Amino acid sequence: MKILIKNIKKLVQVRDEHIDCVKGKDMALLPCIENAWLAIEDGLIAEYGSMDDFPGISDWRNLEIIDAANKLVLPSWVDSHTHLVYAGSREGEFVDRINGLSYEEIAARGGGILNSAKRMQDAGEDELIERALVRLNEIMLQGTGAVEIKSGYGLSLETELKMLRVIKRLKEISPLTIKATFLGAHAVPADYKGRKEEYIELVIQQMLPVIAEEKLADFIDVFCEQNYFTPEETIRVLNAGKQYGLVPKVHAEQLSNYGGVKAGVQCGAISVDHLEYVGEEEIAALLNSSTMPTILPGAAFFLSLPNPPARKMIDAGLPLAIASDFNPGSSPSGNMNLMQSICCVQYKMNPNETINASTINTAYAMCVGKELGSITPGKKANIFITKEISGTDFIPYSFGSNLVDSVILNGKIISR
Repeated sequence: MKILIKNIKKLVQVRDEHIDCVKGKDMALLPCIENAWLAIEDGLIAEYGSMDDFPGISDWRNLEIIDAANKLVLPSWVDSHTHLVYAGSREGEFVDRINGLSYEEIAARGGGILNSAKRMQDAGEDELIERALVRLNEIMLQGTGAVEIKSGYGLSLETELKMLRVIKRLKEISPLTIKATFLGAHAVPADYKGRKEEYIELVIQQMLPVIAEEKLADFIDVFCEQNYFTPEETIRVLNAGKQYGLVPKVHAEQLSNYGGVKAGVQCGAISVDHLEYVGEEEIAALLNSSTMPTILPGAAFFLSLPNPPARKMIDAGLPLAIASDFNPGSSPSGNMNLMQSICCVQYKMNPNETINASTINTAYAMCVGKELGSITPGKKANIFITKEISGTDFIPYSFGSNLVDSVILNGKIISR
């Protein structure tokens, strides 16, 4: 099937050739074509250009034509950090925080990650898939075309494997591009209290070999934080994962400045995520690395955490990615449009920077940059068409609104 989208008000994030990421002052540059056309064939982006130079249609067979007058066309958002496979919501903890309890206090009394882990143990695979597909459909209709999903609510061999098998099945049945992350080192389970070393050995010696044998994960991640896992333990777990071909990621500097960024850089992590407590030393370490700093504005907003120093990182010359952290406890939303709005309003990023941070740079952080993240010939045709809007600045301006009119994934029209 071929698709021609014509009369596009603005074709956004046009890159004639693949680039890995954008960084520093270049993040404010967003290449676009006004009054454009875009051709899709065999699931891929084929050609594009200005309507002033439109060559016409030579072959009408199996061709669908979409008129996008007064509408924008963008590459689908890439959400490189989520936990959207979970068994139940945690609104009770939301109320606890309103009443003054901290994230750490809630966790100490059995809430937080351990709450989700307890529910996960009792949930069946079919139930988890059904619930996850609802969430995937929701973010897809909001413009997301690729998503990373973590385990980490299992915290036992059987339940971690269950989560990763669910994600594997989601890869097979969802039109979204999905990557799986093994996050066994998310927290120390209750039945290993006081025996963290034994749990780390379980992760390394028992979980990793089975995960590798069944090819259940693309990445390995660790929550490097006080009362969770130290930088030294993080490095140990990540290096073990690398031995099985898993690409490292790190939950870093969310609740304190604890060494997660440096641990990630040392291990060659593709991304370090959260970053509310990043300082000068972490920025310097990232500048000399290939690691993508990734901010999760939904979590910082929902937990009332300090804003990550996004402006400082960009001005220092770093790239920056934005992901949703969609999860039941600290960011119960996968709306990437909303994440961009938070970044503009609270972090003083400009709209062009947030679009680059949600497309090219998150594609890098998910290791899918060669196939997604920009309008580039030969890349997978994962795009969305907006409603009639004035321009790209309107996307973060209209926070909370869904501006997506049509969704095309893998070159197929999903919603119109």
